[in-house]
Amino acid sequence: MKNDLHLVCPHCQSINRVPTAKLSEHPNCGRCQQPLFTGEPIELTTATFARHLERSDLPLLVDFWAPWCGPCKMMAPQFEQAASLLEPKVRLAKVNTEAEPHLAAQFGIRSIPTLILFRGGHEVARQAGAMGAQDIMRWVASQLPR
Repeated sequence: MKNDLHLVCPHCQSINRVPTAKLSEHPNCGRCQQPLFTGEPIELTTATFARHLERSDLPLLVDFWAPWCGPCKMMAPQFEQAASLLEPKVRLAKVNTEAEPHLAAQFGIRSIPTLILFRGGHEVARQAGAMGAQDIMRWVASQLPR
């Protein structure tokens, strides 16, 4: 892993450079002073998605979901729990496919919930269907090199 990582603030969208050794020390954004990690998935929109995907050095796990989807509602607390356990090694985010149909189309989302894991701005893995927090963590670990 690099000595310094670029992280996009989930609050003000500014880019922060954080030493890898300081990731577990709950770093704050240099611009807005808010925590860079909240232990919860962040909501991404068409306006913010590309910045988080392309400008952050952390792997990005995105849950594509919809408010009317029963399995999505069942998985939501599990995804939140996974966020609290996977941060600061992985950034977890959610995209509401009803509110952001352009993103759903861009990534070919055909069923929901669908998890897509990105690294270095590129998709590395995809999983459709609801999962528990431990299953999400195992799946992510199996997809990322140590």
